[in-house]
Amino acid sequence: MSVSAPVSALRPHAEQSYADELAALAKADDRPRPPGWKLSPWAVTRYILGTTLDNGTVIAPKYIGSRRIVEVAVATLATDRALLLLGVPGTAKTRLSEHLAAAVAGDSTLLVQGTAGTAEEAIRYGWNYARLLAEGPSADALVPSPVMTAMAEGRLARVEELTRIPSDVQDALITVLSEKTLPVPELGTEVQAQRGFNLIATANDRDRGVNDLSSALRRRFNTVVLPVPRTADDEVEIVTRRVAELGRSLDLPEVPTSMAEIRRIVTVFRELREGTTVDGRSKVKSPSGTMSTAEAISVLTNGIALAAHFGDGTLRPADVAAGVHGAVVQDPVSDGVVWREYLETVVREREGWDDFYRACREVSR
Repeated sequence: MSVSAPVSALRPHAEQSYADELAALAKADDRPRPPGWKLSPWAVTRYILGTTLDNGTVIAPKYIGSRRIVEVAVATLATDRALLLLGVPGTAKTRLSEHLAAAVAGDSTLLVQGTAGTAEEAIRYGWNYARLLAEGPSADALVPSPVMTAMAEGRLARVEELTRIPSDVQDALITVLSEKTLPVPELGTEVQAQRGFNLIATANDRDRGVNDLSSALRRRFNTVVLPVPRTADDEVEIVTRRVAELGRSLDLPEVPTSMAEIRRIVTVFRELREGTTVDGRSKVKSPSGTMSTAEAISVLTNGIALAAHFGDGTLRPADVAAGVHGAVVQDPVSDGVVWREYLETVVREREGWDDFYRACREVSR
């Protein structure tokens, strides 16, 4: 069961941060709810996309993008199919996964974080070895995984970075998703999924170290592909909202941040990511990194911290230049060439970008 966030929690869970919004939606929600759901699919969608309730309560958007994508994801969770959120890094897969779990089950904490070292026990179950040696296999010695707990209690489990997990460990999910049961042969028993159970996984096929899903496992999922923000305006809105949220959660001093500065960072990231300038007139080389929206948010948040603690309290190009350089130049040789060429052929020629050009040139030396 999710617990209340301590006052000092650096990053409260979604169901803690947005408890008031979830309570207001639950009170106003008169639509049918699937078994085990805290809200109806209609209300979950409005929690994710944002709305204003009849009583004036404002529900902030948690995901800015296609309504149909969110509706398909929510509808999938109301069936017996698991949901796979697929996309390049920085497309809000984890954020959407967490908020879906918070809205549907009221608890986003049943989480398996996928890494190259994730073992099968993280998906199935493990053992308290002290009790196992003293008593032998028993229910008391068994340590359930988040997936097993979700099955037993009819809740949602989350698996982050599924393609980071070794392929043989991934396949431990096949029986769970197809038969809705998890055998425990050591005890001669099994855990059957209760109504309300489902699973949300996130994955990307862009980074190094990816383990492709087997066709047998992929068939157990409905796959929803999350695209990069469609327009610059969408990306600016996403970055603006997230930077403000992070600033509040980190108690950063308030720093005047002009929309022009945010739009400039978004423009740089979009042009390098897409390989063309915003006017479509010039081609530019793309660096090896993803240049994701999440990285743009990080650059601006770091810039605000620099401006607040080491600057004059106003976000300026010099505060973001180092962050942009670090995001672009992942490979000092090839990416360094790409960045310097972009600075000289695009940034230098742009009206009103002189301060940004000089700050970036200073960092690049």
